[in-house]
Amino acid sequence: MNRNLLKMKLRKITFPIITALVFALSSFTYAPPTVQFALLKYRGGGDWYSVVDALQNLAAFCNDQLGTSINESYGTVEVGSADIYSYPFVFMTGHGNVVFSDQEAENLRNYLIAGGFLFIDDDYGMDPFVQPALKKVFPENSLVELPFEHPIFHQKFQFESGMPKAHEHDGKAPRTYGIFYEGRLVCVYATESNISDGWESQPVHKDPEAIRQVSLKMGANIIQYAFRQ
Repeated sequence: MNRNLLKMKLRKITFPIITALVFALSSFTYAPPTVQFALLKYRGGGDWYSVVDALQNLAAFCNDQLGTSINESYGTVEVGSADIYSYPFVFMTGHGNVVFSDQEAENLRNYLIAGGFLFIDDDYGMDPFVQPALKKVFPENSLVELPFEHPIFHQKFQFESGMPKAHEHDGKAPRTYGIFYEGRLVCVYATESNISDGWESQPVHKDPEAIRQVSLKMGANIIQYAFRQ
């Protein structure tokens, strides 16, 4: 068998095992958390690093509310790195330009096809750059808007009106898009919501606790759906 094909088959097996274990580990007395979220480092000048403790807080919230065992520290991974396969969930945000080389686009595509999941939260100003970048990753699969009835809004927590709004931005209603590959949702992209700002500790953006809680609950829904679909 071709070595690259073998690696791909192994990755397709490994991701479901890892993500299932995240939910199963809580049944043991103690298990060191081994699964981590990752922050995506991309080129183009956009501030990919514009998070403070959002991912740590989301991991802690999921561990508390969903019974997961996720490492509350997170990794940082470049789009074109093979290390991306170490993370079942990758988060991307920022305010500016996003550029994927051909190699980076192919690597991200293979990661998502192999079972990985990407959540993108437009921190304001990403949209003109994210959409062409994603088209390079999946030229044959367009972003489609997720209806309010989609299961991602109806996991442990119910969101009858879809993605909650954490920040004002342009004052428009939040919209949530996805990319599907062979029937599986591999990427979710949220605009006019900025729920990841709501994941941050209160002093970072001075968000009311009610906004923080609803943002974390929606984040937990994304994690629950991504790990169980």
